[in-house]
Amino acid sequence: MAKPATNIRPLTASRIWRLITERSPGRGTAALRMAAACTVTVLVGEIWQVPDLAVPALVTMALWQKDRVTNVLAGLAVNLLFGLIILLMFGLVRLTLDHPMGLAIATALLSFGFFFLGSASKLKPVAYMLGLVVVYAMIAIGNVPVGELATRALLYADLFILVPGAVMVCLAPFICPSPKTLLTRAVANHLRLSAALLRTPENKEQHDQAETLLREGTKGMMLSLKMAGLEKLWRKQDLACLQQAIPRSAGVLALAHAAACNTAEAPDRHDAPPEELIATLFEMADIFQKGDYPTEIPHPAVPSADPALIQIASLLPDFTQPARNPDRDSEQASEKPKETSAPSGFFAPDVWTNPDHVRFAVKGTASVMLSYFIFKILNWDGIHTCIITCFIVALPTMGEMVSKLTLRITGALTGGALAILSIIFVMPHLTNIAAFLVLIFAGSLLAAWVKSGDERIAYAGFQIGLAFFLSDLKGYGPTSDMTTARDRIIGILLGNFITYAVFTSFWPSSAYDKIRDKLSATLKALHAQLAAPTEQERLQRAASVQTALAQTERMIEFASVEPVHLRARMEGLAACQTMTNQIASLTEEALIPARRAAASAQLASLDKMLS
Repeated sequence: MAKPATNIRPLTASRIWRLITERSPGRGTAALRMAAACTVTVLVGEIWQVPDLAVPALVTMALWQKDRVTNVLAGLAVNLLFGLIILLMFGLVRLTLDHPMGLAIATALLSFGFFFLGSASKLKPVAYMLGLVVVYAMIAIGNVPVGELATRALLYADLFILVPGAVMVCLAPFICPSPKTLLTRAVANHLRLSAALLRTPENKEQHDQAETLLREGTKGMMLSLKMAGLEKLWRKQDLACLQQAIPRSAGVLALAHAAACNTAEAPDRHDAPPEELIATLFEMADIFQKGDYPTEIPHPAVPSADPALIQIASLLPDFTQPARNPDRDSEQASEKPKETSAPSGFFAPDVWTNPDHVRFAVKGTASVMLSYFIFKILNWDGIHTCIITCFIVALPTMGEMVSKLTLRITGALTGGALAILSIIFVMPHLTNIAAFLVLIFAGSLLAAWVKSGDERIAYAGFQIGLAFFLSDLKGYGPTSDMTTARDRIIGILLGNFITYAVFTSFWPSSAYDKIRDKLSATLKALHAQLAAPTEQERLQRAASVQTALAQTERMIEFASVEPVHLRARMEGLAACQTMTNQIASLTEEALIPARRAAASAQLASLDKMLS
């Protein structure tokens, strides 16, 4: 069987542009909804006259989700959590008001706590946003000498989270789709791409799309299934049928990718495309796209001896027919695969034994405090964005810092340029709040489009939003203050530089040191796939292999861009790249019964290479 092309490629300018312009399914609508949410947040803030309105807009962009259920749950959870933090801040304000040293100590302790939670707990998606809001609010309150004004400032800090949370809870049910709709569209995308690969196996762009989609695994679809179960609008039988379809859609795509690789490598040795199988896949995709699921799927004829095509055809009759009784309790309809259903705590298993969590928190705190002292020493209020930036750009390894540095700077400069151009050419002509909101929507849409794309460029989208909001949202309504835009962009770039300097100078953590553990976890997942007792579980395990493989490939990609003095000791990096290619091929071969024994033998040789 032909080996799939590796997904490990440097982020060149041409590749970044391709990722920016790529029209993946659902990307445009997701960007529109995110931009609308940011605009509504700005509107509410203008009505209530919330100061520093850029912060609520940034929090909205950071926390906004694709489906209505997750948005509502996230909005409620973040507000409940921040309510507890506000109580803590009331006590800290009493201790630090008019005490600069106490404020500095409190800022350091809070920064350490949020960075630690971001590294060692499940709060990672929101820990940095909470830290950003809390620390920024503490510093802003520290500039207020009067107790009553400080209390008012603290209440405004609560609005930084309350407004985005309220927008997520109130707006998402009206503009976001159901998680079930997202799930059926995702399955349809898998099937449609599978059919396209079989029809035009020589299309390299489709191969790249398939590899990207396969590496996502089924985690996102399983999460949508769980959220659909919480929605309580769908029958248990429907959810059970969709649960059956999730791993099978990923399996069909993997097999179609394998068959396409074989055909593209030796087209003269293969028959014409199996039109009946392709037509069946397209018909199924159309049904899923409409929000339903097909039943009584016939076994399509495959006029070919290709075992991958034969295996695809064998998966279709039971595509939405679960083997177990769908009328069991409702939790069964949304259960996760066995390898992901084990209970886990709030903290990571190595929270108290792995020094990297503490080191990360120390480096993050050092970045914040350096930015804070520079901000205070220079007495330059406009560059307070350097402190905010530290919470957004902190990353655990040098490879991640280096690979995303270009995205940070490019995003910040793009958002800043957009903000300055709007101040020069657009702001003077705005005569009402509606026109101002249209401008905010346009800037938010650009940032949301990039953020909704591939994870390799999503970082730049948030940076665009960061620079745009911090520059254009000063006071209330349109601004003509060019100094503010200049100062805040300088603050963003300064925060980027300080964070990069700290994280690469103290306890530098190389991505190369983590590759071995990632490879070991990937091989373990592949062993589990080969040992699976049923076809359904084998497909679930194969999706887990793809997820683990994606993490390994990203770590190799990060290691390959680290400074030269670190890459000098990465003698085994090329071998790791070769091994990931072999694993990508084996996980597809292991889905074919006729090739399973050979795949098991090759896996044993990979185990010896890693040991």
